[in-house]
Amino acid sequence: MSDRRLQVFHTVGGVLSFTRAAELLHMTQPAVTHQIRQLEEELNARLFDRSNNRISLTTAGQQVMEYADRILALYDEMQESVKALTGDRTGLVTLGASTTIAEYMLPGLLGGFRQWFPEVQIRLRVANTDAVVSMVADNSIELGVVESEVDNQLLRVEQCQRDELQVIVPPEHELAQKSCITVLELTDYPFIYREGGSGTRSVIERYFSEHGVSVNDLNRPFELGSTEAIKGAVQAGVGISIVSRSALQKELSLGQLVALPLNPPLMRSFYFVRQKQQFRTHLMDELFQFARNYFEQASSPPV
Repeated sequence: MSDRRLQVFHTVGGVLSFTRAAELLHMTQPAVTHQIRQLEEELNARLFDRSNNRISLTTAGQQVMEYADRILALYDEMQESVKALTGDRTGLVTLGASTTIAEYMLPGLLGGFRQWFPEVQIRLRVANTDAVVSMVADNSIELGVVESEVDNQLLRVEQCQRDELQVIVPPEHELAQKSCITVLELTDYPFIYREGGSGTRSVIERYFSEHGVSVNDLNRPFELGSTEAIKGAVQAGVGISIVSRSALQKELSLGQLVALPLNPPLMRSFYFVRQKQQFRTHLMDELFQFARNYFEQASSPPV
């Protein structure tokens, strides 16, 4: 029922890019431009300034944006109130997660959620922590689950689970028989790093700094973009690394890797990231509460 032109304008005004808006709306860029031109003709006002391949809202555009925020929010609220009233649990929710969480923790969560809500579609986008936070900030996804602290005052951040990072070595490595290892001992061996922007990397670098080790002290053969790639490189004898204990169940059970706790232990938190002001659908609330309970149970010690 809401005017499609207003929706298109609101998306373009939010990301200030016709190309990005077209991607988000699953439209062609000419179609987006046509919708904006039609709205400008109807209102008899120019809504965007276009110069040097960049766009910005005009004064009229800023005013229309304020009204669009309220109109579209009310429309969404109306839809959700009717769905809640009728018990309708269908629709789409968009979720983003950093790599470790998506690969090793979310399958169980999403499988459990689908059992309770089989008609709900879940769209999952996997990226490193920085990219997931950016997607939440520009409303590309509704909920992010990331591996390191988030410094963004416009977002709502909530701790959801604690995780331990441990050193991994091949079974034949000279460190494999130790019960634990200090960060200073790591400088004697080739160390495989995650890529820049990774939440795991940020946590490791902070731990090194707190214990008097500079990243320049490490022998770094190369950086890899996933935990799976790092585990494979360690198994092949390229070097040692630090990964989440939760990502090692298969390799430890098969004897392919040995995990060594750091002394002192390297702990981190996982975080939910959401928009502060964004109107939340009842489906998103259902998923968020389900995820919160899931992580709470996963963090609870066995009885």
